Amino acid sequence: MNHYESTFILNPALSEAQVNDLIKKYQSFLKDNGCKIIDIENWGLKKLAYSIQNKLSGFYALIDFEYGGDENIINIYETELKRDERVMRYLNVKLDKYATEWSVKRRSRMKKEKV
Repeated sequence: MNHYESTFILNPALSEAQVNDLIKKYQSFLKDNGCKIIDIENWGLKKLAYSIQNKLSGFYALIDFEYGGDENIINIYETELKRDERVMRYLNVKLDKYATEWSVKRRSRMKKEKV
């Protein structure tokens, strides 16, 4: 199984409900295509380092998932992100074993901070 992280920035004009619906949309797309969702993080509205599409902020989200099949699904997923006008930027990364270990540590640390 390959481990992936998908981070995307959504348009700041969206409501919180629309952001959550969009995250659920991509989560269900990945699940329907055989991916195992490990974690989903909605980081909320953040200020951007530089303007994107004349906007200075955006909603950040991260989906952490595993997939063991054909990498064509990842290409289809990226095409879906490109076509959606509400997605301003995205980055999909295939993690190696060291990055996977770091991801597990980061998730456990973030859960401790929330408690």
